[in-house]
Amino acid sequence: MQDYSIHELELISNEIRQDIIKMLEHAGSGHSAGPLGEVEIYVALYYMILNHRPSQPNWSERDVLIQSNGHCVPVRYATMAHAGYFDRQELQTLRRFGTRLQGHPERMRLPGLESTSGPLGCGLSQAAGLALAFRLDNQEKRRIYVVMGDGELDEGNVWEAAMFVPRHKINNLVAIIDRNNIQIDGPTEDVMPLEDLKAKWSSFGWHVIEVDGNNLEDLIDAFHLSRAIIEKPTVIIAHTIPGKGVDFMEQDFAWHGSPPNHEQAVKALHELRTLKGKITSEHL
Repeated sequence: MQDYSIHELELISNEIRQDIIKMLEHAGSGHSAGPLGEVEIYVALYYMILNHRPSQPNWSERDVLIQSNGHCVPVRYATMAHAGYFDRQELQTLRRFGTRLQGHPERMRLPGLESTSGPLGCGLSQAAGLALAFRLDNQEKRRIYVVMGDGELDEGNVWEAAMFVPRHKINNLVAIIDRNNIQIDGPTEDVMPLEDLKAKWSSFGWHVIEVDGNNLEDLIDAFHLSRAIIEKPTVIIAHTIPGKGVDFMEQDFAWHGSPPNHEQAVKALHELRTLKGKITSEHL
């Protein structure tokens, strides 16, 4: 695996955000806030954490990444393209008829996707099943990561899996919660309060790490720490800013399921290319 500096990863993250905006504008549909907020999570995983081979997406010794909140898949497509799974030009086919890049991930369409998701709340259970299968096959060195949205924690299936995983002492599984505090109907604490979220997961038998989910260094440290926790599974509560990088999208739940139009995309890309005005010219 190539060694990247934090600065290099930050530049990659910015490029991925630009691609997400372009993809969503071109598609005319899709989700903006979550994908933009989760960029650092996926960059940390694909560039620094996962044991994987983009040229061999079905490599038998690879780590597995389950995306439970499938509506955020634009960030995964963009990161996979940057990491070398497929050509970046294909990103512009998002949500087109017959594309491999469906609005929710479909495992059989794109090599490198490990699950098909759409119905929320299922990812942790899928990850638990895979972990037990790895145990039966003596492949417990393979690690499983599952990214979940905080809104989907309203689903009872999540908490069944949260009990199941510690019960079976599955310690090669890391759950990542995108704690951006929004869901489609509004702020999470108005729709269905989740706090004290750390205490809830801890009481279920998980080792809990809370981090700034938009800080690459903190995320990478958290993932490395999770490898040292062998007596229980780990959950990383990653506090992110929905719509990260675009002022008019940040913290606004209205962008949960909305794409930018052309005028909004131009404005968003300008913000990203100039680092919100920190540099005076754009590089197109």
